[in-house]
Order: sequence, then structure tokens, then C-alpha cells
Amino acid sequence: MPYSGEQGVRIGPAPHGLGVFSLRSFRERELIGPVRGTVMEDPQYESDHCMEMGDRSALEPAPPFRYLNHSCHPNCALVELEVARPDGTRRGAEMWLEALCAIAPGEQLTIDYHWPAEHAIPCACGCPDCRGWIVAREERNRDELGRAWRQAGAAG
Repeated sequence: MPYSGEQGVRIGPAPHGLGVFSLRSFRERELIGPVRGTVMEDPQYESDHCMEMGDRSALEPAPPFRYLNHSCHPNCALVELEVARPDGTRRGAEMWLEALCAIAPGEQLTIDYHWPAEHAIPCACGCPDCRGWIVAREERNRDELGRAWRQAGAAG
């Protein structure tokens, strides 16, 4: 899988804050770039941008991929790859961004956040198959989502 380099993206204004946009075309399954940042070994760690890396740690991403926005129909996904040193020894796992489909220059790069129901918030991604909530597909019928919906209605 070829790596295109982070020079192939830019950060810019998006409908919901900042987003990541392509500067060139990407092919389906092309690696766009490594997601760099700080690994937090605290299983309770949370932030607006953190990405879970298993049960015990999270990645606090650095720009540009810190600004990946959610879509219920994303064009990218986070993939964990095993990386080797030049001498062939195992360096460890790294998080990378991969194109799920062909992406044209200027398109916003999006991922599905796959949040658990207890952390769901209303979604405004605008895609035709929007779930209405930023939540994992398998969690969209959970009781916690119903409670979140009732609380959002009471707050609005």
C-alpha cells in the first residue's frame, strides 16, 4: 500500500469547525498518512480528539489528522499497521489513515467515530444515510442512546 505523505492534505474550515481536505487524488485503499500524536496509557483518558487504541490506551492525535470529522458514510478509516525497523525487527503498531474509496482533490476526509451509545451526540453530517447520532452502527438501538436523545430534547 503506497504512502502519499501528509503533504497531500490540508487543514481548513469545515461546516463544523476545522476539517482535513485532500490536496490531490487518493485511490481506494491508499494509505494517506500516519496518525501521529501522544499515546495516553490511562484507560480513563478522554478528550475531544482522542482515538481509542484498545482497552488500555488512547492516541491524542497531532495535526493534521487531529481535525478528522465524523461522517456516517466516511471516505476514510483508521487502520492499525505493524511497522518494522529497517533491520527487520518489530517497531510496533502505528495508526494510519486509509482511503475507503477514491477521493478527489478538495474533498473533506472523514471517518466514522464509532462512539458507544453512552457518548452519542446528534449528528449533522448531512449524508443521505445519516444515523442521526454520532454512534457506532451496532450501538444505535441501545438504551443509552434513548436517554441521550431525551436529554438533548430537554436541553433544546
